[in-house]
Amino acid sequence: MTRQLSPTAPRPAAVAPRVRPGHRQPSGTADAAAGRSHRAEWADAAKGVCVILVVGWHVVVKDYLQIDWHVGVPVPGLWGTLGEQFLPLRMPLFFTISGVFAANAAQRPWRVVARSRIAGFLYLYIVWLLIHTAILAAAPDLPTDRATSPAGLLEQLTVTPSNLWYLYALALYFTIAKATLRVPRALVLVPAAALSAVAAAGLLDTPGNRAGVYQNLVFFLAGLYLRPQVHRWADTASRRRLLLTSSGYVLALTTMAVLGAQLALLHQVLVVPVSGLERPAQDLLVLGYPILLTGLVIGLSLGIHRALLAVRARWLFALPHARRAGAAG
Repeated sequence: MTRQLSPTAPRPAAVAPRVRPGHRQPSGTADAAAGRSHRAEWADAAKGVCVILVVGWHVVVKDYLQIDWHVGVPVPGLWGTLGEQFLPLRMPLFFTISGVFAANAAQRPWRVVARSRIAGFLYLYIVWLLIHTAILAAAPDLPTDRATSPAGLLEQLTVTPSNLWYLYALALYFTIAKATLRVPRALVLVPAAALSAVAAAGLLDTPGNRAGVYQNLVFFLAGLYLRPQVHRWADTASRRRLLLTSSGYVLALTTMAVLGAQLALLHQVLVVPVSGLERPAQDLLVLGYPILLTGLVIGLSLGIHRALLAVRARWLFALPHARRAGAAG
């Protein structure tokens, strides 16, 4: 006789079907795998772009701009300016993506994180710092920071990282992420953001490459904490959004460059005449000059703001969805 199972009796666990060679997996499994592959591809592509930009920046600063060019056109200066415009993108984006993919690792036990992440990155930093120091000793004219004594090397190994600071930073960031895993996020992000702002403003002593370590912790933590939002944004990406985002970044950088150029032009226009004024006229200007020039720069900035609004570039100054919601309310 066949034994009947009562309604309350536990049923046998379902056995997953074996996948035969050449057998196609169900579409749900394939879609999930494709999603994971897609997320890995966009992250790898973005980090690859960041690496290319970093290398390009070092080529320009360390070599290209050191050459005495006799071309009669300001191309070298344009390359330098272009490299500077990507400063807000290169390392912040790199560390944000690193933070996104650090979320799972940070959940693991301390011994695993310490071995696979913290010790792993410190090992790479030490090894390549020694190689870096040896190579630069053979090329002392290269305009880059290097240790020239055992004490200097020890400092770079501990408190003042070298040009390989990103490896040092990743080890430190993983330590902070693991140590603060149970701490409310605001209590970690707010001090990290404040540290970044203070370091960027030059209010901290940042010898070597400490500035990069201070400034990018907040981006790593943001990627760590906002991982679902970042993945959702990447999964719904489109060519139209990429074009709009790229255009917005270029337009914003252009605006900043124009403002910087205006200030530079004002300096060129005013510095010689003001310097040539007689003592009584300079006595009149010495107190109010900063106020007058500040007002002039602000006026020019407001004019550019109005011009951007006239060409329907409002999305540079307010989130479109939030603006529509406010209008509807």
